[in-house]
Amino acid sequence: MKIVTMKYVYVFALTLALAASFAKVHAQSPAKPAASSPPAATAPSAARVYRCGNQYTNAPTDAQAKDCKLLEPVPLTVVEAVRPAPGRKAAPASGPAASALRVDSSEQRARDADARAILEAELSKAQARQTELLREYNNGEPEKLGPETRNYQKYLDRVAHLKASIARNEVDIEGLRRELSRLTASK
Repeated sequence: MKIVTMKYVYVFALTLALAASFAKVHAQSPAKPAASSPPAATAPSAARVYRCGNQYTNAPTDAQAKDCKLLEPVPLTVVEAVRPAPGRKAAPASGPAASALRVDSSEQRARDADARAILEAELSKAQARQTELLREYNNGEPEKLGPETRNYQKYLDRVAHLKASIARNEVDIEGLRRELSRLTASK
């Protein structure tokens, strides 16, 4: 038991020695705030912080009760962002880059028609899938498959999975209908 205690005393003494040498180094070369830093920037760091072993506190009563050490405030450096000149505004997009973004109206109509065809195909697939899922679900009582006759939990899991698939597919169908309605509204 004494060996373990001495080991902890040695580690504690080593920690104190390192802390003392750290404090000595900082006392010899105090940190200076940056020249561009405003003097008000160091004010928030002036709050007193105490170290109590591995814990930190800013309550002086706790610090006195636990025999804590006051930490030196570290100067805070604030770097301000560069602001643009007050008279200049961003130029509107013009020239070859802006004209490259514009699309001919006939080409845009062709793109819209392609988008509509894709959405309608997706909608018909989703509706066919929904019909298949509802037929398999059979109003909450799907037909039992081979291993499900012996293991009722497998049957319940499949029913829950079918119900979730139906709900997910309904959400997909509603989303496709919304997209189609947006295309018709934009004409």
